[in-house]
Amino acid sequence: MPHWIYYTGGSVDRVDDRRRDRDWIARKLRDDTTRVLPVWHDRNLMRADGAPCPVALTGPLARDALAMAEEVALLGLDGSVAVFAVDVPGEDQPAFNGSPGPAEFLDLRQTAPTLPRDEGALLAYARGILYWHRRHRFCGDCGSPTESRQGGHVRKCTDPGCGRSHFPRTDPAVIMLVTREGPQGEAALLAHKHGFLPGMYSTLAGFVEPGESLEEAVAREVWEEAGVRVTDVRYRASQPWPFPSSLMLGFRARAVTSEITFNPDELADAAWFTPDDIARMPEAGKRLPRPDSIALWLIREWLAEGGNWP
Repeated sequence: MPHWIYYTGGSVDRVDDRRRDRDWIARKLRDDTTRVLPVWHDRNLMRADGAPCPVALTGPLARDALAMAEEVALLGLDGSVAVFAVDVPGEDQPAFNGSPGPAEFLDLRQTAPTLPRDEGALLAYARGILYWHRRHRFCGDCGSPTESRQGGHVRKCTDPGCGRSHFPRTDPAVIMLVTREGPQGEAALLAHKHGFLPGMYSTLAGFVEPGESLEEAVAREVWEEAGVRVTDVRYRASQPWPFPSSLMLGFRARAVTSEITFNPDELADAAWFTPDDIARMPEAGKRLPRPDSIALWLIREWLAEGGNWP
């Protein structure tokens, strides 16, 4: 089990100072060494033979992808090599004849656990910024069409009377592991949400609302979903989560009440789990969250503190 958080650790230089240089971007788009990462219907292009790995197009294949792209975004520089993401259209998966081996567009969440850290982070970056482009083609102020600027990191309203610039947005969400001391030792509050995979129990989470701090959002969400009051809210780590466009802010919190009264509109079940309970989950037909989630990272961190995670 890696000790890092998936979709973090990107190694490209985002070169903010180059995004306004149209001539430099144009030269890089013509450069045969430039790498292009295609995205189709929020799926990334992967090798389809053996373990999935990202496909980056170069040369004529890259130019083919650029020619058909609906949106192009500069991701940055990998050393001296420019890396772009392109959103390719169509109901059917586009084929790039001559790409190195068979390739297909796959869901990043299905493949991320097999990818090196920096590659997963780069694909998440590509997916996230292109998702933002597709959903901001019109100005939120006046409704006029917008167009991409600054290497795909700004969308500008085309109405001269408005002209507003729109920047990529990500929605902040808190995700928290709540613990308490009980008769069998320390236990963590885990829940099964509607729509989860069968038997999966995870930490609580929710979006931050206007006018509240992150700590207040943690306390509110735990109370609303599980009827538990918490204190000692402590930030632990964050994770970009482009599924579709969130930033997960991970916290730990200590429960000051232990009775669970879960909201059936939010949760299907919630319970306190000791480390022994978690170890016996498979016997009860239960499981922890997926390996690419910060939820599992928070649980693993807590278990490791008590020597209960290898």
